[in-house]
Amino acid sequence: MRPWRRAATVLVALMLLTGFTALMLDRLDRAFPPPLDQAADVSRGVLDRNGKLLRAYTTEGGVWRLPVPLDAVDPDYIDMLIAYEDRRFRSHPGIDPVALVRAAVQLVLNGGRIVSGGSTITMQLARLIEPRGERSVIAKLRQMARALQIERRMSKDEILSLYLTLAPYGGNLEGVRAASLAWFGREPKKLTLSQSALLVALPQSPESRRPDRHQAQARLARNRVLSRMSAAGLIPESEIMRASGTKIPDRRMTMPDLAAHTADLAIRTRPDANVIALTLDGAVQERLELLATETAGRLGPRQSLAMVLADAATGEILASVGSTGHLDTGRTGAIDMTRAIRSPGSTLKPFIYGLAFEDALIAPETMIDDTPADFSGYRPRNFDRGYMGEVSIREALQFSLNVPAVRLLEAVGPQRLLSRFRRGGIQLELPPGGTPGLAIGLGGAGISLRDLVQLYSAFANNGTARMLRDGTEGTPQNLFDQPVIAADAAWRVAEILSGVTAPQGAPRIAIAYKTGTSYGYRDAWAVGFDGRHVLGVWVGRADAAPVPGLSGIETAAPLLFEAFVRSGLDRVDFPEAPRGLVARGRDSLPYALKKFRSTDKVANVSAGGTLPPQIVYPPQGARVALGSGGAGPLMPLVIKLQGGSGPYRLIANGEALPKSTRRRVLNWTPDSPGASTLTVMDAKGRAASVSVFIDAR
Repeated sequence: MRPWRRAATVLVALMLLTGFTALMLDRLDRAFPPPLDQAADVSRGVLDRNGKLLRAYTTEGGVWRLPVPLDAVDPDYIDMLIAYEDRRFRSHPGIDPVALVRAAVQLVLNGGRIVSGGSTITMQLARLIEPRGERSVIAKLRQMARALQIERRMSKDEILSLYLTLAPYGGNLEGVRAASLAWFGREPKKLTLSQSALLVALPQSPESRRPDRHQAQARLARNRVLSRMSAAGLIPESEIMRASGTKIPDRRMTMPDLAAHTADLAIRTRPDANVIALTLDGAVQERLELLATETAGRLGPRQSLAMVLADAATGEILASVGSTGHLDTGRTGAIDMTRAIRSPGSTLKPFIYGLAFEDALIAPETMIDDTPADFSGYRPRNFDRGYMGEVSIREALQFSLNVPAVRLLEAVGPQRLLSRFRRGGIQLELPPGGTPGLAIGLGGAGISLRDLVQLYSAFANNGTARMLRDGTEGTPQNLFDQPVIAADAAWRVAEILSGVTAPQGAPRIAIAYKTGTSYGYRDAWAVGFDGRHVLGVWVGRADAAPVPGLSGIETAAPLLFEAFVRSGLDRVDFPEAPRGLVARGRDSLPYALKKFRSTDKVANVSAGGTLPPQIVYPPQGARVALGSGGAGPLMPLVIKLQGGSGPYRLIANGEALPKSTRRRVLNWTPDSPGASTLTVMDAKGRAASVSVFIDAR
């Protein structure tokens, strides 16, 4: 056979052999693909509106494994990693023949001791997705085969991103993002030279180099990486020396743990989503949670708090603090009190006034009686148990007087008020079998803090409420079709509330606000707003136990003002008065608006005839906590009366106290915890009694 024919035959044979080998390898590749799907088991994360991690959750195996795209990692760290681990990463097909030959030569020259493994980043990824315990030639060949398969399926950036998600960094930390958060308390977007070098060194031997357990080994490994970078001329020597002297972290930091109640709800309601974005602003949330933690120390034993801050224009919740801390077991912090149904006290009064403005029953300077009244057996009293006589509507709302509010509610109708709340997407919770009565104006119904803030969003939207959303429910933004109150009426209410004096010691900021205290001193409320934002605050006990001295103005209002300042949000001015709205002084009001007069159904109680005494606090059957939090004596119990004629005498458990008093506020210090019967007798011999249980907690 001629030479050219032999050459052609050999060439054809080689081509056929190559094709057959490629075909067999392709079939093997298809039959035994790399288990890349297993790498999809990553930690679930909840993000804020800007993509900041609020809270993360371990995988089912208890591992922190946070996925991270390359553009979220410091590029200098990536360059250092490639230069140290696999400098030909961008050009080789998954295995690096040059590195393998170098590793083999070093193995022979060093008497069988491994100096370098020759593994590429792709081979290391193969070991991570298919871990095997043995270290052998067969295991290495398997990694090489898997590396070739991985390179066929993924781009270089995808390979690098997956490696940075799965690489071990000590303990249950996997991936550079989890490591950066745990060791440095920061995202890997911007790392120092020292931090980058430590993160490059850890995956090679994550347990023996753990910074919190093996400081010396971690420092040596980091400095070894820095020295390699210096020898390669990639980093100036001066920077290397500075980075080598930087302290190694000696403890793990906690993972981001903001908005725990909202994040947990999001995880439960969206079980198929690995990453859930909420409307919350992480920076605002963190500041308000810090305020809640600081405030916990000033609250009484077992008291908690909750806050909801919303953008009234969009309905997006910017911060939601469900308690003083979800791990605060002493205050039942695991309960999200932003969603708990509680009595709102006087916080619903602005809507009563709004309806009365809408019906042209009153004007801000209309006068109204704050005097004793009997509404078919219902006899409301003011918080301080006194009366102011004839006051203007402006004063009645600003001072949160009860009798004027009930007079107006009797005129506009409780059912109509409830129907307006339904326009704002809110259904009040009434007592079982109960019908709406006048008591709902003073807190005789149930509502959550979140729903209350939703109602108050109407004041920033010309009377129309915005449905609140935080990203857990998937509800699109929605401005309700019908207003809660007319735009003119909403503006009048907001203008009056903006003139309420800030609580003593609170920052002076331009907000309108309303406070409330529920019956029995169980809940303290404050809701404030500017031209764009609404913030609601609740303080009380999660178990609904009474708290002596608790009040909206003294407990919740200062926290409201402080939270507005701490939020860092710019204050938005209130809108101008609607066109055509005229502010009139009392002298220029029409005769019908000079004074509001109740209907015939309201009977005024004459000054000469007093009602029998009544103990309004503590209520019948109350369980009152009077413990100081330690082993000391019990605190005094504040007893508040209404009606009757002084002087009054208190009889506790059948024993009369030696002194009588004309004050309607009495103090009694029990000898011991347990059941007690309290009786108050007035000058005319009329008496009222309640049975309570004194708790030493």
